[in-house]
Amino acid sequence: VSLVQSGGGSVQVGGSLTLSCTVSEYSYSNYYCMGWFRQALDQAPGKGRKSVASIDSDGQANYVDSVKGRFTISQDNSKTTLYLQMNNLKPEDTAIYYCAEDPIFCGGGYVPTAEFFHNWGQGTQVTVSS
Repeated sequence: VSLVQSGGGSVQVGGSLTLSCTVSEYSYSNYYCMGWFRQALDQAPGKGRKSVASIDSDGQANYVDSVKGRFTISQDNSKTTLYLQMNNLKPEDTAIYYCAEDPIFCGGGYVPTAEFFHNWGQGTQVTVSS
């Protein structure tokens, strides 16, 4: 499984950005969960990744409260690319964002935490300035 991210960058408060994550294959073709996570800039790599949103192979999407109504997770029709559309960005959204994949259940109304995911993208930085 290979996850390759693109997008990110710098934007002012209230602006929008879209992150993309291209998936080479899924761990288990019958069901998968894909998620977006973020890590504060002052955290050591791989540490302190916090859940943002998830979507499963059935299209069930979930969000953490801090991004509800502002962020949208989606996939293209071929399900080879995962997106995170981020609107009305705030300074506290500044972080390194990672996509992840694992054949775990994530259709239960919550976003799984990072330790349940084993396949990760390389990360992309989002900076929101006031």
